[in-house]
Amino acid sequence: MLAIIDYDAGNIKSVEKAFLYLGQDVLVTRDPKEIYRADRVVLPGVGSFGDAIGKINEYGLTDVIRKVCDSDTPFLGICLGLQLLFESSDESEGVPGLGILRGKVKRIPDSKELKVPQIGWNNLKYPNEGRLFKGIDEGQYVYFVHSYYLDAEDKNIVKAQTEYGVTIDASVELGNVFACQFHPEKSSEVGMEILKNFINV
Repeated sequence: MLAIIDYDAGNIKSVEKAFLYLGQDVLVTRDPKEIYRADRVVLPGVGSFGDAIGKINEYGLTDVIRKVCDSDTPFLGICLGLQLLFESSDESEGVPGLGILRGKVKRIPDSKELKVPQIGWNNLKYPNEGRLFKGIDEGQYVYFVHSYYLDAEDKNIVKAQTEYGVTIDASVELGNVFACQFHPEKSSEVGMEILKNFINV
């Protein structure tokens, strides 16, 4: 069973539909027992970093997420779900992230050439080999919607990057923990392949 953590974030439905399409038994839940019982756990999210951390704390999910990430259970953060795994974000100064991975989420710099938020397709390069991208050629396009980007402290965990006025750490992997800044569930066939690779980890 695959558990999608429900903390009142946007985008949960589209993630659920994608995994159902791939034949997974999916449960959207905030019940710790169900989350611990799951074979795989997904933390999706669209919205504000500070609000999301507030909801995660309110629902008593902080330690649950940390325990899953400390276990052998494959864990996937998507979009805001990636950002929450890190230490802090420019979006919500003074609000600590989950701190499961080291690094800071920064605002995409303003420029005349590029709109912020970044909304649309961008291609990936692979600075390090990652299991989510097995069988997927470098240069493939995926779908982003964000104003803030990850600058990971340890670049060895960065498995995909993209360029949008700055180098964006677009996907990370450390042990059983995976995360993508982009939306695989909205990234057509390439996104489905990424989700299949997560299922098959």
